[in-house]
Amino acid sequence: MDAGAMGSGTRSNITVPARPAPTHTTGWVLRSAAEADIEVIAELRATVMRADLERLGRYDEHRVRQRLRESFSPQHTSIIMIDRELAGCVTVRPSEGRQWLEHFYLAPHYQGRGLGSAVLRTVLHRTDAQDITVALNVLQGGAARRLYERHGFVVEAQDRIDVFMMRPPGAMASTPVEA
Repeated sequence: MDAGAMGSGTRSNITVPARPAPTHTTGWVLRSAAEADIEVIAELRATVMRADLERLGRYDEHRVRQRLRESFSPQHTSIIMIDRELAGCVTVRPSEGRQWLEHFYLAPHYQGRGLGSAVLRTVLHRTDAQDITVALNVLQGGAARRLYERHGFVVEAQDRIDVFMMRPPGAMASTPVEA
């Protein structure tokens, strides 16, 4: 998943308030990713995806990290920071007339607090402004699918491992974006 580099080729660091939650911090910042972030993101991916990959019989200690290393695109990736701590990442990369939302991971202690929805709303607000369809894939049976469905994504195709989803521009135009 890549919130800062959509369409224009320019990026900026922005601060966006997070949705209030009892134990949530007051704000989050997106910063541009750098090559130096690759290992911490690979570890985050391994942690976040482990349970779903094990459930599907697909977890491999080396491969889960290597797949991130092979597809890491710092120019399309933003790092989600809270109080100088890496809270997650998101990649949005152009491909075949769409934006692909990938590598959207939140550290476990930040999940379930509205941060994922806040970041996703920001990404979708930007793609809607550019009239661009967003596509992604999630693992079968994973909780992430519900998050994406709440934000207007629909299933395009699926197999025994992956669910491929898309969201046309403006699918959730009535959902306010927090400023």
